[in-house]
Formats: sequence, structure tokens, C-alpha cells
Amino acid sequence: MAESNDSVFVDVEKIYLGGKEHHVRTGCGSVSVIVYGDQDKPALITYPDLALNYMSCFQGLFFCPEAASLLVHNFCIYHISPPGHELGAAPISPDDPLPSVDDLADQIIEVLNYFGLGAVMCMGVTAGAYILTLFAMKYRQRVLGLILVSPLCKTPSWTEWLYNKVMSNLLYFYGMCGLLKEFLLQRYFSKDVRGSAEVPESDIAQACRGLLDERQGINVLRFLQAINQYEIVLWRPDITSGLKKLRCRTLVFVGDNSPFHSEALHMITKLDRRYSALVEVQACGSMVTEEQPHAMLIPMEYFFMGYGLYRPCQLSDSPRSPLSPSCISPELLSPESMGLKLKPIKTRVSLEG
Repeated sequence: MAESNDSVFVDVEKIYLGGKEHHVRTGCGSVSVIVYGDQDKPALITYPDLALNYMSCFQGLFFCPEAASLLVHNFCIYHISPPGHELGAAPISPDDPLPSVDDLADQIIEVLNYFGLGAVMCMGVTAGAYILTLFAMKYRQRVLGLILVSPLCKTPSWTEWLYNKVMSNLLYFYGMCGLLKEFLLQRYFSKDVRGSAEVPESDIAQACRGLLDERQGINVLRFLQAINQYEIVLWRPDITSGLKKLRCRTLVFVGDNSPFHSEALHMITKLDRRYSALVEVQACGSMVTEEQPHAMLIPMEYFFMGYGLYRPCQLSDSPRSPLSPSCISPELLSPESMGLKLKPIKTRVSLEG
């Protein structure tokens, strides 16, 4: 890939699980993009939640054999990290301007333009889902579809604002301390995964805690400030008024134990019902991609059918999958003029492993 002195450049190549890391220079700083797969295929971009990158936010989903056969077969994956959230990131200088959510959305269009991408499929989790939704509103012609996991769309509730304020203070004074990690784990996972005095912490939570150790506190603080305030206003912009104008298909996942469950329910009521569907995953927190990745597979498979995309081999249902076609509303599976007519549905996820 040739260097561009005007806007972007490729840093030294780093290989992560078969993907190549590019550092793309944009109008508001450098952003790390891990590219995995055949770049001649349609593009799927991902954007993680606060303090996460693709390793800690999407690894569970992309390590599923079924997901690999569906996603990697059909797409080239572009994992975008929030500024300073990539592996081995150095602290961002406090003199650098603090980006706004609009700046982060505009970074995505610069990444797409650098790689020569047209319209792309988007997958984001919580804060990342908010950034990608805003991107889809600003650049409608560049988005094929949205897969949003426990998304944000409103100004922060008083509870969220208070949590974010406490986390901001912890980050400012103590960095990635133990208490800060506990707040983040509550944001990501259900209580069963986090553990208790009687139940040990799960492997998923332990792995996430270890990956959080690698984050730079100042970088996480900057992203938190970006998604929690807008310019001099201490509130994230409410984008619900623009949701009806979206014309791309949108698939929303949310865990019923997520602190953002009500926000996802609000969002689905504001989206055009002809092009959107809700999947509620029981016994799950916000990060469905890590806690219950198999709950996403069948809804995504039928979602992609509307684009003429299929798994290379129609394998039998995985015995590990908590879903089967009988769990899904028949209306979701009925082909319509748009490929699939998506309706709000609720999945039932077995508590048994």
C-alpha cells in the first residue's frame, strides 16, 4: 500500500491473528486499523466499546468457527480502534485536541477513503455502535447495513452520567486502577460472568481484565470524554431524531442484563420498522460478542441473506449454539422485496452450557 503524505500512511507491519495493522493518519490524529481477509471482498468495519479494541471486544465472535465461515467468507474485516486503544499504544499527549463524536465519525470516512472502500457493513458495540450510527447518518451512501450491539443513542441518563463521572475521576487520578476495571466489567458483562463471593469470576472476565491492563488511562479518559460530552456541553448528543432517516438495514442485539437494555429498546422504536430488528439475549450483559457470541450467528445469517451472502457450507446447527431457527420469528425469515423483512424479536438463550 503506497504512502500518502497528505492524509495517511502505513506504519510498520504487525501481524495479529493473520491481520495486518495499518496506522492511518487522519484530520484528528492517527487511528489503528487491523485488516483481515481478502481486500477484494465487501468490507465489514468494526468499532469497539470504551477501553476495548478488537482483541477484547470481538475476539469471541470471530473465534467461533461458524462466525468465521459466515463473516470471513463474505467480508474483508477492518477492525478500527478508538484513538490510543490499539495494542501497544503510547499515551496520547494532553496537548492534542480532544476529539468529538463527530470527529470520530469523520475519522471512519477517512479510513474508508484511504483503503478505497465504497459502501461498507458496520458492526459496533455500545460506544462504538453510537459512533457507527452517527457515521451512517452523516454518510448514508457509505453504509450497507448496521449491526449494533447494546447501542447508545440518547444523551446519558443521570445514572450513566454519574458512572462516567466517577470513571473519569478514577482515570484522571489513578489511571487503570482496580476499581476502574470493576466499573468497566459491570458495563460489559452480566453478574454471572463477573462472578461473586460464591461464584468465581469467569475466564471471559479474567481475560478482559488482563487486556484492560494494557490500556493507557489517559487514552481511555479521552475516549470517555468524547462520548460523554459534546463541545462545552456535558451531554452526548441525542441522535434518535435522525434514526428514522436511515435506510440501511439495522440489526440490534442487546443483553437483557445490560445497563443499556432500555436504550436499545428505545432505539428500535425510533428506527424504521421495515428495515430493523431487535434481538434480546437472555442471561447476557452488554458485550454479546464476547459473552454469548453464538446468539448472534443465526440472526446475522438471515440478516446477510438479504444481501445475497451465505455461509460457504450449510452446516448443521452447532450444538453449542443457544439458538435454532425455531427460536426466531417466522416473519424474520420471510423474504420480502428488501430481501428480508426484519421484525423485533426476542431470543431465548439457555442458561445451561
